[in-house]
Amino acid sequence: MERMLEELCEGAQSFYARGYAFGSTGNLSVRIGDRVWITPTGRPLKGLTPAELALIDREGRPLNGNRPSKEFPFHLGIYRQRPEAAAIVHLHCAYSVALSCLAALDETKPLPAITPYFFMRVAPLGVVPYHRPGSSELAQAVEQASARHACLLLRNHGLITSGAAWTEAVDRAEELEETAKLYFLLRNESLRELTAEEIQEIRRSG
Repeated sequence: MERMLEELCEGAQSFYARGYAFGSTGNLSVRIGDRVWITPTGRPLKGLTPAELALIDREGRPLNGNRPSKEFPFHLGIYRQRPEAAAIVHLHCAYSVALSCLAALDETKPLPAITPYFFMRVAPLGVVPYHRPGSSELAQAVEQASARHACLLLRNHGLITSGAAWTEAVDRAEELEETAKLYFLLRNESLRELTAEEIQEIRRSG
């Protein structure tokens, strides 16, 4: 358990150092059994230690003296919908947020088929309508969407990824942000997207 909490704090520091999180934005969690460790409210991801993490049960009841992120309800909702999930990453990184703010975003296909890695780690990417951060409406919408998607784009907000291990949730978040970055870098160019046959081959190999 101790190593998993250390990995979360190391990941938090890495996200902050690379500009994936800024100020006190973003929140991260891991689940071990029926307990969830989550980053504390109002605290930057920079320099976090395991002792600062909030501990809650699956009903959201506090189990230590640290106050959890106000987004803890959607973390619990994802864990309910995805029994295999052991970690969740929620970030406000620039390119994913920019993508979430596009008025003309095709919510059935929010990103084009640019690389095989997007399909290996992210697809299918779900899109959640805008709701106020920390609201019960957002928690409900995220929980509902997470039944079908391990990776979510929150309109005008950011990204959420989950994984069976901490490293999987992190890989998915990084891949989503980098694919969004590629999309904006190439947006005014003629894109070569993967063909249906190439996508099928990736799915068969996965």
